[in-house]
Amino acid sequence: MQNTKKVYFKTFGCRTNQFDTQVMISKLREFEWTEDELNSDIVVVNSCTVTNGADSSVRNYIASIKRKNPGVKVILAGCGSHSKGESLFEEQKVFGVIGHSEKEKINEILKLETPFYQIGDLKHIDSTIVEEFVGKSRAFIKIQEGCDFRCSYCIIPSVRGDARSHKESDILAQIEKLANNGFGEFILTGTNVGSYGQDQNSSMAKLLKKMSMIRGVRRIRIGSLEPIQIDDEFKELLREPWMAKHLHIALQHTSDKMLKLMNRRNSFDTDIKLFHEIADKGFALGTDFIVGHPGEDEKEWTEAIERIKDLPLTHIHAFTYSKRDNTPSATMKPEVKGNIAKVRYNELTAIIKAKNFAFRRDHRENLEVLIENDKDGSYHGYDQYYNKVEVQSDEDLSSNWVLLNDVEVKSEGNKARISS
Repeated sequence: MQNTKKVYFKTFGCRTNQFDTQVMISKLREFEWTEDELNSDIVVVNSCTVTNGADSSVRNYIASIKRKNPGVKVILAGCGSHSKGESLFEEQKVFGVIGHSEKEKINEILKLETPFYQIGDLKHIDSTIVEEFVGKSRAFIKIQEGCDFRCSYCIIPSVRGDARSHKESDILAQIEKLANNGFGEFILTGTNVGSYGQDQNSSMAKLLKKMSMIRGVRRIRIGSLEPIQIDDEFKELLREPWMAKHLHIALQHTSDKMLKLMNRRNSFDTDIKLFHEIADKGFALGTDFIVGHPGEDEKEWTEAIERIKDLPLTHIHAFTYSKRDNTPSATMKPEVKGNIAKVRYNELTAIIKAKNFAFRRDHRENLEVLIENDKDGSYHGYDQYYNKVEVQSDEDLSSNWVLLNDVEVKSEGNKARISS
Protein backbone atom coordinates (compact mmCIF):
# COMPACT_ATOMS: atom_id res chain seq x y z
CA MET A 1 0.00 0.00 0.00
CA GLN A 2 1.26 3.44 -0.95
CA ASN A 3 2.31 5.71 1.92
CA THR A 4 0.16 8.81 2.43
CA LYS A 5 2.10 11.87 1.31
CA LYS A 6 2.81 14.48 3.95
CA VAL A 7 2.04 18.17 3.37
CA TYR A 8 3.57 21.09 5.26
CA PHE A 9 2.08 24.59 5.06
CA LYS A 10 4.35 27.62 5.40
CA THR A 11 2.29 30.77 5.97
CA PHE A 12 3.57 34.29 5.38
CA GLY A 13 1.77 37.56 6.04
CA CYS A 14 -1.57 38.48 7.50
CA ARG A 15 -4.40 36.84 9.44
CA THR A 16 -6.30 36.36 6.20
CA ASN A 17 -3.48 34.12 5.01
CA GLN A 18 -3.56 32.24 8.32
CA PHE A 19 -7.25 31.61 7.73
CA ASP A 20 -6.64 30.52 4.13
CA THR A 21 -4.09 27.98 5.38
CA GLN A 22 -6.70 26.54 7.77
CA VAL A 23 -9.10 26.24 4.81
CA MET A 24 -6.51 24.25 2.87
CA ILE A 25 -5.69 22.00 5.85
CA SER A 26 -9.41 21.27 6.31
CA LYS A 27 -9.67 20.22 2.63
CA LEU A 28 -6.91 17.58 2.77
CA ARG A 29 -8.44 14.13 2.28
CA GLU A 30 -5.80 11.87 0.75
CA PHE A 31 -2.79 13.62 2.26
CA GLU A 32 -1.47 13.95 5.80
CA TRP A 33 -0.88 17.40 7.29
CA THR A 34 2.48 17.63 9.06
CA GLU A 35 4.30 20.21 11.18
CA ASP A 36 7.68 18.78 10.13
CA GLU A 37 8.83 20.65 7.03
CA LEU A 38 12.00 18.59 6.60
CA ASN A 39 10.15 15.29 6.38
CA SER A 40 7.33 16.53 4.16
CA ASP A 41 6.75 15.40 0.58
CA ILE A 42 5.00 18.64 -0.38
CA VAL A 43 5.40 22.19 0.95
CA VAL A 44 2.59 24.64 0.22
CA VAL A 45 3.90 28.21 0.57
CA ASN A 46 1.00 30.56 1.38
CA SER A 47 2.80 33.73 0.32
CA CYS A 48 2.58 37.46 1.02
CA THR A 49 3.45 40.11 -1.55
CA VAL A 50 2.67 43.32 0.34
CA THR A 51 6.21 44.68 -0.20
CA ASN A 52 9.24 43.83 -2.33
CA GLY A 53 10.77 42.54 0.92
CA ALA A 54 7.87 40.12 1.39
CA ASP A 55 8.53 38.75 -2.10
CA SER A 56 12.21 38.26 -1.21
CA SER A 57 11.32 36.39 2.01
CA VAL A 58 9.13 33.97 0.05
CA ARG A 59 11.77 33.46 -2.64
CA ASN A 60 14.49 32.87 0.01
CA TYR A 61 12.30 30.39 1.87
CA ILE A 62 11.63 28.40 -1.32
CA ALA A 63 15.37 28.24 -2.06
CA SER A 64 16.21 27.18 1.51
CA ILE A 65 13.57 24.44 1.80
CA LYS A 66 14.71 22.93 -1.49
CA ARG A 67 18.28 22.87 -0.17
CA LYS A 68 17.25 21.26 3.14
CA ASN A 69 14.71 18.85 1.65
CA PRO A 70 15.87 18.27 -1.97
CA GLY A 71 13.08 15.87 -3.00
CA VAL A 72 10.25 18.17 -1.88
CA LYS A 73 7.56 19.49 -4.23
CA VAL A 74 6.96 23.22 -3.62
CA ILE A 75 3.53 24.68 -4.41
CA LEU A 76 3.09 28.46 -4.35
CA ALA A 77 -0.25 29.81 -3.04
CA GLY A 78 -1.39 33.16 -1.60
CA CYS A 79 -0.95 36.72 -2.85
CA GLY A 80 2.52 36.06 -4.29
CA SER A 81 0.93 33.66 -6.78
CA HIS A 82 -0.77 36.59 -8.44
CA SER A 83 2.29 38.87 -8.54
CA LYS A 84 5.31 36.55 -8.79
CA GLY A 85 3.83 33.12 -9.52
CA GLU A 86 4.40 33.24 -13.25
CA SER A 87 8.11 34.07 -13.02
CA LEU A 88 8.78 31.51 -10.24
CA PHE A 89 6.97 28.86 -12.28
CA GLU A 90 8.83 29.69 -15.49
CA GLU A 91 12.15 29.61 -13.61
CA GLN A 92 11.13 26.14 -12.30
CA LYS A 93 11.59 27.34 -8.71
CA VAL A 94 8.18 25.83 -7.85
CA PHE A 95 6.37 22.70 -9.03
CA GLY A 96 2.99 24.41 -9.13
CA VAL A 97 1.15 27.69 -8.60
CA ILE A 98 -2.42 28.09 -7.34
CA GLY A 99 -4.44 31.31 -7.07
CA HIS A 100 -6.83 32.28 -4.26
CA SER A 101 -9.86 30.79 -6.02
CA GLU A 102 -8.24 27.33 -6.24
CA LYS A 103 -7.35 26.68 -2.59
CA GLU A 104 -10.54 24.76 -1.83
CA LYS A 105 -9.54 22.25 -4.53
CA ILE A 106 -6.16 21.68 -2.84
CA ASN A 107 -6.66 17.92 -2.38
CA GLU A 108 -7.22 17.34 -6.10
CA ILE A 109 -4.48 19.78 -7.13
CA LEU A 110 -1.86 18.06 -4.95
CA LYS A 111 -2.50 14.81 -6.83
CA LEU A 112 -1.21 16.31 -10.09
CA GLU A 113 1.93 14.57 -11.31
CA THR A 114 3.03 17.22 -13.81
CA PRO A 115 3.89 20.89 -13.12
CA PHE A 116 0.82 23.17 -13.08
CA TYR A 117 -0.13 26.84 -13.10
CA GLN A 118 -3.73 27.28 -11.92
CA ILE A 119 -4.18 30.96 -11.12
CA GLY A 120 -8.01 31.05 -11.29
CA ASP A 121 -9.82 34.38 -10.87
CA LEU A 122 -10.16 37.23 -8.37
CA LYS A 123 -13.93 37.06 -7.98
CA HIS A 124 -14.08 33.84 -5.98
CA ILE A 125 -15.52 33.67 -2.43
CA ASP A 126 -14.79 30.71 -0.12
CA SER A 127 -17.66 28.65 1.15
CA THR A 128 -15.55 26.32 3.30
CA ILE A 129 -16.63 26.02 6.92
CA VAL A 130 -13.57 25.54 9.11
CA GLU A 131 -14.46 23.57 12.25
CA GLU A 132 -11.09 23.54 14.01
CA PHE A 133 -8.09 25.83 14.29
CA VAL A 134 -4.96 23.81 14.72
CA GLY A 135 -3.14 24.77 17.91
CA LYS A 136 -5.28 27.84 18.60
CA SER A 137 -7.82 28.77 21.25
CA ARG A 138 -9.07 31.79 19.30
CA ALA A 139 -10.82 31.33 15.95
CA PHE A 140 -10.22 33.49 12.90
CA ILE A 141 -13.28 34.01 10.71
CA LYS A 142 -12.80 35.38 7.22
CA ILE A 143 -15.85 37.47 6.38
CA GLN A 144 -14.78 39.17 3.17
CA GLU A 145 -12.15 39.23 0.46
CA GLY A 146 -10.58 42.02 -1.62
CA CYS A 147 -10.53 45.81 -1.37
CA ASP A 148 -12.08 48.75 -3.25
CA PHE A 149 -9.66 51.31 -1.78
CA ARG A 150 -6.79 52.32 -4.01
CA CYS A 151 -4.12 53.53 -1.60
CA SER A 152 -1.08 54.60 -3.57
CA TYR A 153 1.41 52.33 -1.73
CA CYS A 154 -0.67 49.14 -1.90
CA ILE A 155 -0.59 46.21 -4.34
CA ILE A 156 -3.26 44.15 -2.54
CA PRO A 157 -6.36 45.03 -4.65
CA SER A 158 -4.55 43.77 -7.75
CA VAL A 159 -3.71 40.42 -6.12
CA ARG A 160 -6.91 39.87 -4.09
CA GLY A 161 -9.46 41.65 -6.29
CA ASP A 162 -12.30 44.03 -5.41
CA ALA A 163 -14.22 43.81 -2.12
CA ARG A 164 -16.75 40.99 -1.89
CA SER A 165 -18.49 39.60 1.18
CA HIS A 166 -18.82 36.01 2.26
CA LYS A 167 -22.36 34.72 2.65
CA GLU A 168 -23.80 35.60 6.04
CA SER A 169 -25.25 32.09 6.45
CA ASP A 170 -21.80 30.52 5.88
CA ILE A 171 -20.16 32.86 8.42
CA LEU A 172 -22.80 32.15 11.09
CA ALA A 173 -22.71 28.38 10.42
CA GLN A 174 -18.94 28.43 10.87
CA ILE A 175 -19.16 30.35 14.15
CA GLU A 176 -21.82 27.96 15.42
CA LYS A 177 -19.64 24.92 14.66
CA LEU A 178 -16.55 26.47 16.23
CA ALA A 179 -18.53 27.59 19.32
CA ASN A 180 -19.80 24.00 19.68
CA ASN A 181 -16.18 22.87 19.48
CA GLY A 182 -15.29 25.06 22.45
CA PHE A 183 -14.04 28.27 20.83
CA GLY A 184 -15.21 31.38 22.70
CA GLU A 185 -13.26 34.19 21.03
CA PHE A 186 -13.71 35.05 17.37
CA ILE A 187 -11.55 37.37 15.31
CA LEU A 188 -13.12 38.73 12.14
CA THR A 189 -10.63 39.04 9.34
CA GLY A 190 -10.44 39.84 5.64
CA THR A 191 -8.61 42.13 3.23
CA ASN A 192 -10.76 45.13 4.16
CA VAL A 193 -13.02 43.85 6.94
CA GLY A 194 -15.09 47.01 7.37
CA SER A 195 -16.41 46.80 3.81
CA TYR A 196 -18.37 43.67 4.78
CA GLY A 197 -21.99 43.69 3.66
CA GLN A 198 -21.88 46.62 1.24
CA ASP A 199 -22.58 44.19 -1.67
CA GLN A 200 -25.28 42.29 0.26
CA ASN A 201 -27.43 45.06 1.69
CA SER A 202 -25.97 44.29 5.11
CA SER A 203 -23.23 45.71 7.35
CA MET A 204 -20.60 44.81 9.92
CA ALA A 205 -22.96 45.89 12.73
CA LYS A 206 -25.79 43.63 11.51
CA LEU A 207 -23.41 40.66 11.28
CA LEU A 208 -22.01 41.33 14.77
CA LYS A 209 -25.50 41.38 16.30
CA LYS A 210 -26.32 37.99 14.76
CA MET A 211 -22.96 36.53 15.82
CA SER A 212 -23.48 37.66 19.41
CA MET A 213 -26.69 35.63 19.65
CA ILE A 214 -24.91 32.33 18.97
CA ARG A 215 -24.54 30.29 22.13
CA GLY A 216 -20.91 30.07 23.27
CA VAL A 217 -19.72 33.31 21.66
CA ARG A 218 -18.01 35.18 24.45
CA ARG A 219 -15.82 37.76 22.77
CA ILE A 220 -15.59 39.17 19.25
CA ARG A 221 -12.59 41.06 17.90
CA ILE A 222 -12.45 42.82 14.57
CA GLY A 223 -9.38 43.03 12.34
CA SER A 224 -8.57 46.43 10.90
CA LEU A 225 -11.29 49.01 10.19
CA GLU A 226 -11.11 52.18 8.13
CA PRO A 227 -12.27 55.38 9.92
CA ILE A 228 -15.07 55.98 7.38
CA GLN A 229 -16.48 52.50 8.06
CA ILE A 230 -17.33 53.28 11.68
CA ASP A 231 -20.91 54.52 11.45
CA ASP A 232 -23.59 55.18 14.07
CA GLU A 233 -24.99 51.66 13.77
CA PHE A 234 -21.56 50.25 14.63
CA LYS A 235 -20.97 52.74 17.47
CA GLU A 236 -24.16 51.54 19.17
CA LEU A 237 -22.52 48.15 19.72
CA LEU A 238 -19.52 49.51 21.60
CA ARG A 239 -21.26 49.04 24.96
CA GLU A 240 -22.02 45.36 24.32
CA PRO A 241 -20.24 42.98 26.74
CA TRP A 242 -19.16 40.61 23.93
CA MET A 243 -17.26 43.34 22.06
CA ALA A 244 -13.52 43.23 22.75
CA LYS A 245 -12.56 46.59 24.22
CA HIS A 246 -9.98 47.19 21.53
CA LEU A 247 -10.39 48.47 18.00
CA HIS A 248 -7.74 48.69 15.33
CA ILE A 249 -8.51 51.65 13.07
CA ALA A 250 -6.11 52.14 10.17
CA LEU A 251 -4.97 55.76 9.83
CA GLN A 252 -1.61 55.19 8.04
CA HIS A 253 -0.52 58.79 8.84
CA THR A 254 -1.58 61.91 10.72
CA SER A 255 -0.31 64.56 8.26
CA ASP A 256 -3.03 65.64 5.82
CA LYS A 257 -0.46 66.16 3.06
CA MET A 258 0.78 62.58 3.51
CA LEU A 259 -2.77 61.20 3.61
CA LYS A 260 -3.42 62.91 0.29
CA LEU A 261 -0.23 61.53 -1.26
CA MET A 262 -1.21 58.06 -0.04
CA ASN A 263 -4.67 58.47 -1.64
CA ARG A 264 -6.33 57.80 1.70
CA ARG A 265 -9.99 58.50 2.51
CA ASN A 266 -9.46 59.82 6.03
CA SER A 267 -8.37 63.21 7.38
CA PHE A 268 -6.93 64.07 10.77
CA ASP A 269 -9.67 66.41 11.99
CA THR A 270 -12.32 63.69 11.70
CA ASP A 271 -9.90 60.94 12.87
CA ILE A 272 -9.12 62.64 16.18
CA LYS A 273 -12.83 63.23 16.97
CA LEU A 274 -13.59 59.58 16.23
CA PHE A 275 -10.70 58.28 18.36
CA HIS A 276 -11.65 60.39 21.37
CA GLU A 277 -15.30 59.38 21.06
CA ILE A 278 -14.37 55.67 21.14
CA ALA A 279 -11.67 56.05 23.82
CA ASP A 280 -14.24 57.78 26.05
CA LYS A 281 -16.19 54.50 26.02
CA GLY A 282 -13.21 52.73 27.64
CA PHE A 283 -11.59 51.31 24.52
CA ALA A 284 -7.95 50.66 23.74
CA LEU A 285 -7.14 51.85 20.23
CA GLY A 286 -4.56 50.68 17.73
CA THR A 287 -3.61 51.89 14.29
CA ASP A 288 -1.36 51.28 11.30
CA PHE A 289 1.24 53.89 10.46
CA ILE A 290 3.64 54.06 7.51
CA VAL A 291 6.87 55.92 8.33
CA GLY A 292 9.09 57.35 5.60
CA HIS A 293 6.68 57.29 2.67
CA PRO A 294 8.03 59.42 -0.23
CA GLY A 295 7.26 63.10 0.37
CA GLU A 296 7.46 62.88 4.18
CA ASP A 297 9.85 65.74 4.90
CA GLU A 298 10.80 67.17 8.29
CA LYS A 299 7.80 69.53 8.37
CA GLU A 300 5.28 66.71 7.78
CA TRP A 301 6.99 64.48 10.32
CA THR A 302 7.01 67.14 13.07
CA GLU A 303 3.29 67.75 12.48
CA ALA A 304 2.56 64.01 12.43
CA ILE A 305 4.32 63.37 15.74
CA GLU A 306 2.59 66.29 17.52
CA ARG A 307 -0.74 64.88 16.35
CA ILE A 308 0.19 61.35 17.47
CA LYS A 309 0.72 62.74 20.98
CA ASP A 310 -2.86 64.09 20.91
CA LEU A 311 -4.42 60.76 19.86
CA PRO A 312 -5.63 58.32 22.53
CA LEU A 313 -3.61 55.43 21.05
CA THR A 314 -2.55 52.31 22.92
CA HIS A 315 -1.22 50.06 20.15
CA ILE A 316 0.54 50.63 16.85
CA HIS A 317 1.43 48.55 13.86
CA ALA A 318 4.15 50.82 12.48
CA PHE A 319 6.40 49.98 9.60
CA THR A 320 8.92 51.91 7.57
CA TYR A 321 7.85 52.41 3.98
CA SER A 322 9.01 49.65 1.68
CA LYS A 323 8.74 50.17 -2.03
CA ARG A 324 6.24 47.96 -3.86
CA ASP A 325 6.78 47.82 -7.62
CA ASN A 326 3.76 48.66 -9.81
CA THR A 327 2.20 51.04 -7.26
CA PRO A 328 1.95 54.87 -7.63
CA SER A 329 4.09 55.40 -4.49
CA ALA A 330 7.01 53.49 -6.04
CA THR A 331 7.73 56.38 -8.44
CA MET A 332 7.10 59.25 -5.98
CA LYS A 333 9.88 61.64 -4.98
CA PRO A 334 11.61 62.70 -2.81
CA GLU A 335 12.35 59.38 -1.16
CA VAL A 336 13.13 59.27 2.56
CA LYS A 337 16.52 57.78 3.44
CA GLY A 338 16.37 54.51 5.38
CA ASN A 339 18.36 55.80 8.38
CA ILE A 340 16.00 58.80 8.74
CA ALA A 341 12.94 56.54 8.48
CA LYS A 342 14.38 54.30 11.20
CA VAL A 343 14.91 57.23 13.61
CA ARG A 344 11.31 58.37 12.96
CA TYR A 345 10.02 54.83 13.48
CA ASN A 346 11.78 54.59 16.85
CA GLU A 347 10.40 57.99 17.93
CA LEU A 348 6.86 56.98 17.01
CA THR A 349 6.93 53.54 18.66
CA ALA A 350 8.47 54.93 21.87
CA ILE A 351 5.54 57.37 22.23
CA ILE A 352 2.96 54.59 21.78
CA LYS A 353 4.83 52.28 24.15
CA ALA A 354 4.57 54.96 26.86
CA LYS A 355 0.86 55.49 26.10
CA ASN A 356 0.27 51.73 26.28
CA PHE A 357 2.05 51.51 29.65
CA ALA A 358 -0.08 54.35 31.05
CA PHE A 359 -3.26 52.66 29.77
CA ARG A 360 -2.32 49.30 31.33
CA ARG A 361 -1.57 50.99 34.66
CA ASP A 362 -5.10 52.43 34.62
CA HIS A 363 -6.70 49.11 33.56
CA ARG A 364 -5.36 46.39 35.84
CA GLU A 365 -8.66 45.15 37.33
CA ASN A 366 -11.34 42.86 35.86
CA LEU A 367 -9.13 41.66 33.03
CA GLU A 368 -10.73 38.83 31.08
CA VAL A 369 -7.95 36.76 29.58
CA LEU A 370 -8.25 33.82 27.23
CA ILE A 371 -5.19 31.65 27.86
CA GLU A 372 -3.65 30.57 24.58
CA ASN A 373 -0.42 28.75 25.29
CA ASP A 374 1.96 27.76 28.04
CA LYS A 375 5.68 27.64 28.35
CA ASP A 376 7.18 25.91 31.39
CA GLY A 377 4.24 26.64 33.72
CA SER A 378 3.79 30.19 32.54
CA TYR A 379 0.71 30.88 30.45
CA HIS A 380 0.01 33.64 27.95
CA GLY A 381 -3.14 35.26 26.65
CA TYR A 382 -4.72 38.59 25.72
CA ASP A 383 -7.13 40.64 27.80
CA GLN A 384 -10.15 42.48 26.39
CA TYR A 385 -7.90 45.48 25.61
CA TYR A 386 -5.58 43.31 23.50
CA ASN A 387 -2.75 43.54 25.98
CA LYS A 388 -0.73 40.40 26.52
CA VAL A 389 -0.68 38.93 30.03
CA GLU A 390 1.70 36.32 31.40
CA VAL A 391 0.04 34.18 34.06
CA GLN A 392 1.89 31.91 36.49
CA SER A 393 -0.15 28.95 37.71
CA ASP A 394 0.30 25.41 39.05
CA GLU A 395 -3.00 24.40 37.45
CA ASP A 396 -3.30 23.71 33.73
CA LEU A 397 -4.96 26.84 32.33
CA SER A 398 -4.68 25.97 28.61
CA SER A 399 -7.61 27.39 26.59
CA ASN A 400 -9.32 28.62 29.79
CA TRP A 401 -10.79 32.05 30.49
CA VAL A 402 -9.43 33.66 33.65
CA LEU A 403 -10.53 36.84 35.40
CA LEU A 404 -7.55 38.74 36.78
CA ASN A 405 -7.43 41.53 39.32
CA ASP A 406 -4.51 43.58 40.58
CA VAL A 407 -2.22 42.61 37.73
CA GLU A 408 1.44 43.59 38.01
CA VAL A 409 2.08 46.15 35.28
CA LYS A 410 5.64 46.31 33.97
CA SER A 411 6.97 48.24 30.99
CA GLU A 412 7.55 45.02 29.06
CA GLY A 413 4.09 43.57 29.83
CA ASN A 414 1.48 42.51 32.38
CA LYS A 415 2.05 39.64 34.82
CA ALA A 416 -0.27 37.79 37.20
CA ARG A 417 -0.20 34.80 39.53
CA ILE A 418 -3.08 32.42 40.21
CA SER A 419 -2.78 30.42 43.41
CA SER A 420 -4.60 27.11 43.63
